[in-house]
Amino acid sequence: MANSVAEAIIGAVVLVSAAGFALYAGQTSGHGFGQSEIPLSAKFRDANGISVGTDVRVAGIKVGSITALSLDPQSYQAQVTFTVPATLQVPDDSDVKIASEGLLGGNFLSVTPGASETMLAAGDEITNTQGSIDLLNLLMRFGTGGGSK
Repeated sequence: MANSVAEAIIGAVVLVSAAGFALYAGQTSGHGFGQSEIPLSAKFRDANGISVGTDVRVAGIKVGSITALSLDPQSYQAQVTFTVPATLQVPDDSDVKIASEGLLGGNFLSVTPGASETMLAAGDEITNTQGSIDLLNLLMRFGTGGGSK
């Protein structure tokens, strides 16, 4: 009888510890319980260098990630869907661009908030976009004189 009580206490301690660790890990990674996100979208002529899971940043700080990429059949542009925290107020005149971490770094989606008093709601689209700059292609053009006449 004493063994089963001790085993039950040890089991309860293990379960509480595991739940505490899961809660801590979720909150420190930005995916904690009770944190809601809203989806936003943007269209680009070229979505080269980004994929599902790519960071979304405001002022260099990660605030979300890309959740879907698709082709708009009417405009033939890349439709990018991403999430930001519901607590982040994004003005409707904000800009979004595909930015690079450096010459050899990866790309991310950079949101620059505008000055409008009207905020975007879940599912809204940011229309001010700029695609990524293909540095390798620019260097090859410069090196071969492909752009000058």
